[in-house]
Order: sequence, then C-alpha cells, then structure tokens
Amino acid sequence: MKTILNVIWLVFGGFWLALGYFAAGIICCVLIVTIPWGIASFRIGAFCLWPFGQMVVEKPGGAGVFALLGNVIWLLVAGIWIAIGHVLTAFAMAITIIGIPLAIANLKLIPVSLMPLGKQIVPTNQPFVSTYR
Repeated sequence: MKTILNVIWLVFGGFWLALGYFAAGIICCVLIVTIPWGIASFRIGAFCLWPFGQMVVEKPGGAGVFALLGNVIWLLVAGIWIAIGHVLTAFAMAITIIGIPLAIANLKLIPVSLMPLGKQIVPTNQPFVSTYR
C-alpha cells in the first residue's frame, strides 16, 4: 500500500515539491554560509519524493545550540512560508477523497519544513535510531 501511495504522491505533486527543495539546496550550498540549510533541503527533498513509510524524528543527543539558532533563522526567512504552502496544498488535496492521504503526507512535511536542523528521517518500521546517519 505504501508503494501505491508513494507513486500517486510522486505523480500528483511530490516530484515538483522535491524539485523545489533540491533547487533551494543547490542555492544554499552555492552560498557557502548557508550549507547546513542546503543539506537540510536535500534531506527534505528526498523525503518529499517517497514520504509514505518514513517519519521525522529528532537526532539522538539533541539538536544543539547552533541547530536551534539555525532553525530560528530558517523559520523567519523561509520556514513559515514553506509551511503555509504545505497547508494550502494539503487543503487543495483534501478536497477529493483520493487526495486525503496525500494531504496528510503534506501535513507531515510541515514540522521538518519549519525546523529542519537536528532532524532525521527514518523508516517507520525503525522509528528510533541509535546512531547518526
């Protein structure tokens, strides 16, 4: 079932959403200072390609002071706008019955799009990872 939902997700918006995150990641990596956000954008983009069967968890050991500061900057500059985009897209997807699981997946992306640093994406059958990836 996860595979079917992932394919439907990919066709009806996941590909374009991931492409946007990958483009933002490239831009952030070109501007040397914003490389941590670029890496986070690539991680979110990969999550956007195949969201069913994965979940976002906090990295073991906590996020740290620099990740917290980076998340605050990200939230003010881009995070709030990306989250609003996810909410609007989820609302549009939820209008149809078939789109309800896609809307839920879109809402699942909001926490990681608001605060991407200090997060880890893991398979749902393995929600807690003991080491960094």
